Amino acid sequence: MQEIEAILFDMDGVIVHSNPIHKEILIKFCEQKGVTLTEKKLREKVYGRTNQDWIPNVFGKVSQETINAYTDEKEQMFRDVFKPKEHIVPGFIEFLDRLDAAGIKKVVATSAPAENADLILEELGITDRFDAVLNSSHVTKSKPDPEPYLKAARAVGVNPENCIVFEDSISGVQSGKNAGAVVVGVATTHSHKEMSTCALVIDDFEGLSVGQLEDLLAIKEN
Repeated sequence: MQEIEAILFDMDGVIVHSNPIHKEILIKFCEQKGVTLTEKKLREKVYGRTNQDWIPNVFGKVSQETINAYTDEKEQMFRDVFKPKEHIVPGFIEFLDRLDAAGIKKVVATSAPAENADLILEELGITDRFDAVLNSSHVTKSKPDPEPYLKAARAVGVNPENCIVFEDSISGVQSGKNAGAVVVGVATTHSHKEMSTCALVIDDFEGLSVGQLEDLLAIKEN
């Protein structure tokens, strides 16, 4: 049986349940710019995408200077209010312990900017527990393109087809699948039904074992 070579984690909605705060900030930010964000627009144009993608999706054709300015403004609004320790997904630290015990590599592949990743991982005290951390600056194509997870696997020298991806967004799930990985959905942003294309859907990491993930990889092989 093929062993798991690495676990590839999205961050927002997987490590921390940050999307409700992101949603509040997005709606407030866009309202300040004269745009109303509906739930449909959030799901179709924003969730799982980098600022480079969602800003023109929402505001139309804008200059790179405007994208950069909007990015800095919106992300600072988020960092000013978000408290990572209050929003960590239950069981995540213990799950890292189980992965360490099994000797499995761990990578973060987030669509968030470096400043957000640094804030969240450092405040949780887990930066050094990952073999690599990739943020929006490391990719040219965002999810659902496979590039984020292909690069995440490449960063630790493993085959993405022998990796498990943890995702909370539909575009992120598709990115992981497009990369050839087995995808586990974390139902913080979408319902179990909406994540039904995943190999497994979990509410959090409590009780999740390495053996369960090995079984998912074995099923894929067959």
